Amino acid sequence: MIKHYRIHEVSEYINWLYFFHAWGFQPRYAAIANIHGCDACRALWLANFPENERAKAAEAMQLFKEANRMLIQLDADYQTHAIFRLMEANSEENDLWLEGIRFPFLRQQTAKEGEPYLCLSDFIRPLSSGIPDKIGLFATSVDAGMETLYANDTYQHLLVQTLADRLAEATAEKMHETIRKEIWGYAPDEALSIHQLHNEEFQGIRPAVGYPSLPDQSVNFLLDELLDMQQIGIQLTENGMMQPHASVSGLMFAHPASRYFSVGKIDEQQLKDYATRRGLPLDVMRKYLGANI
Repeated sequence: MIKHYRIHEVSEYINWLYFFHAWGFQPRYAAIANIHGCDACRALWLANFPENERAKAAEAMQLFKEANRMLIQLDADYQTHAIFRLMEANSEENDLWLEGIRFPFLRQQTAKEGEPYLCLSDFIRPLSSGIPDKIGLFATSVDAGMETLYANDTYQHLLVQTLADRLAEATAEKMHETIRKEIWGYAPDEALSIHQLHNEEFQGIRPAVGYPSLPDQSVNFLLDELLDMQQIGIQLTENGMMQPHASVSGLMFAHPASRYFSVGKIDEQQLKDYATRRGLPLDVMRKYLGANI
């Protein structure tokens, strides 16, 4: 299924903490996004900072103002896009099987004392049960032209690029909410604030490709095979990177006990095993998982 969104439909889902982080601001300055926009509230917020931090806070305030002005401008000409698919799935050890296609994962190599070594396949019903489970696959992006705006203005170009990244993530947030409540429908009564969504207080998880529990960038080729990302304008490079850069892809799990984790470092034996299950040469797999070796 494909969904297209106007900028104003997803901008309220932006996690401004990461936007400000990209500009080198600490979280306390990102709090400007949480206050009422009137002059009195802005002045009070600024006054709460120690005198030696007020210049930085004023800079954050101005950046937030300019970012919102940019969002209004983008809303006139650009959209964001999401493609997703719900599929029957079952697990078999560290793999999932999706309509006969093997989707391999890596198992966590370090865990807290008393906790299991996790793998994403743990959150899907095993094949031996004889009962099919379900998983979601997704990708989101922005109009490609958005990233090339203001090429001759360094500040405006960086501003639109960092907003594009946040809009792709915000699109995934809105899409996932709709899927949970309406399409998959396993959480029809969910009523979470934007803050709660950003804190991931909803049921299930949405691990993205390249993140600690799903570190293999080549997984994008599997997702593309199942989703056909070109339908929303996403092209994959030979290394599995997505273009436009402001794109997100991953999986959606509904299991109430599912949670995020980091695979961490793997040894040579696990690398060889994963390469075999992934169906790629060992040297290719070593390139994709260099940070985990």
